[in-house]
Amino acid sequence: MAKIKGAWKIKFLLGTIGKIRLFTLNKVARNCGKAQEKTLRGILEYAKDSEWGKAHNFAQILEAKTADELYARWQKNVQPQDYEDLRPFVERHKNGEENVLFPGKPMMYATTSGTTKEPKWVPITNEYYSNVYSKMTHLWLYSFMMHRPKVFEGKCLSIVGKAIEGAAPDGTVYGSVSGVTRRDCPEFMKSLYAESADVFSIADYKARYYTLMRTGIELDIYLLITANPSTIIEMQKNVNENFEDYVKDIENGTLKADLNIPADVRKALEPCYKPNPKRAAELRELKAKYGNLLPKHFWPNIQVLTTWKCGNTRVYMEKFTDFFPEHMLYQEFGYFASECRTGLVMNGANDTVLFPHMHYFEFVKQEDIENPNPRFYQLTELEQGKRYCVYVTTYAGLYRYNMNDLIEVTGKYKTIPTIQFIQKINGIVSMTGEKIHERQFMEAVEEAEKETGIKTQFYVGFADIEQSTYRFYFEFADESVTQETADKFGKVVDEKLQKINCEYEGKRVSFRVNDPQSFILQKDSFEAYKKNCIERGTRDGQFKLNLLMQDEKRHAMFKELIRK
Repeated sequence: MAKIKGAWKIKFLLGTIGKIRLFTLNKVARNCGKAQEKTLRGILEYAKDSEWGKAHNFAQILEAKTADELYARWQKNVQPQDYEDLRPFVERHKNGEENVLFPGKPMMYATTSGTTKEPKWVPITNEYYSNVYSKMTHLWLYSFMMHRPKVFEGKCLSIVGKAIEGAAPDGTVYGSVSGVTRRDCPEFMKSLYAESADVFSIADYKARYYTLMRTGIELDIYLLITANPSTIIEMQKNVNENFEDYVKDIENGTLKADLNIPADVRKALEPCYKPNPKRAAELRELKAKYGNLLPKHFWPNIQVLTTWKCGNTRVYMEKFTDFFPEHMLYQEFGYFASECRTGLVMNGANDTVLFPHMHYFEFVKQEDIENPNPRFYQLTELEQGKRYCVYVTTYAGLYRYNMNDLIEVTGKYKTIPTIQFIQKINGIVSMTGEKIHERQFMEAVEEAEKETGIKTQFYVGFADIEQSTYRFYFEFADESVTQETADKFGKVVDEKLQKINCEYEGKRVSFRVNDPQSFILQKDSFEAYKKNCIERGTRDGQFKLNLLMQDEKRHAMFKELIRK
């Protein structure tokens, strides 16, 4: 297929902007400690006249003469926060009040799931959006060019959330920051996108994925962006199930009539499609040649795939190890969340470079997490190989905000520490002091697979406090596995877990934790669970699943997926 029109211009302009952003990062990286002091002073100056800033003495903190004095005053006047501490102030902003957490009001809110039934409404200020998201996106895209120079010679399939989903009581919109970033990208970038933004207005899960892949498979995709690696599985499943329909739609320039797509969205999408019998014929030939069509067949020129690779996502990644061509760069999406885009992956691998000129960071050592008065470490004090909980302060009203994430320091980018995400802190479950880490459960299952030779497609575990037991849910690769075999497999998992976690062993031996119970899940149970979550309002890019939980709402959803 031919290069996209204007590829040289996109590469030139993005290269120019990207080099400027990279120059700034490299300059900051010579002394990240100095950058952190400057950033904290900038945030304090920005918010000192807000109600929150006055109540917490931002102006007096700014009078500090040295960095050490600044940090001491900061920690004395501002206690660590979680979202529930900030929620009352956010609610006031939502109802129209200005100058509460920061000057004026937010430009929008990013909504995401919280620890309570109420979602988090994360404020995004103009200051934060323009100085973090916009500038960081330029460098992020340029980083792809640094490793794969041809990446912008073809189309990009970028799976994001809907930019605007609704409005707060005062009229301020809420939605997906990734969707807004895509919407607001420079004009010269817009021709890169394969899909129309209208696709993300399709509420029906199956219809949205069909439309995305009907569009994507017609084109020569060079860049694939999706936060969740589980989405790759969904996309391939769509190809397997709907190939003939895709080819017919591509041949005729249509979009299947029976898809549950609102009339106005369909009307906006239909002009994007033109009859393409040549591509339809190519796809039929590929199908005849390879049988099971994979991305390496229909996107042979793909240069970069970026998704999350760290934490528990390897469970999904292992399912598509052979999907893509060998020349493709598979780059970690990077450590960030709705609350904070902390930095970028710059090395083409898995390490996130924290951006000290955009956020102020503090850290608590892993072994000190449950300490009511832990020592907080500065960015310059982090040690390679050590694990920490992250606290961020931003230009969007988050002050000493506990991200509730465990990260590991992997190295340095000049003076800036690089990190990898390990797990959510709430990936630890404890009914009676056993404190099982999600990663310990994963390790136990993996060891059980090696010992028994039984392979799982997917698994998840839940703590049942009322019965003082753990319930293990397995989807086995062999669909003929019996309940008796599942029980034996669960017993081996239990034995391995006892060896891995001495606290769990003690609780099992003392009968404070009863024998675990094993259940067999239906085929494609993870996909069914994810579909259910997205249909209930979770955005694809925000979909997350811990593999060990104490959550009756999610537990109930998996009970519905037990094989009959």
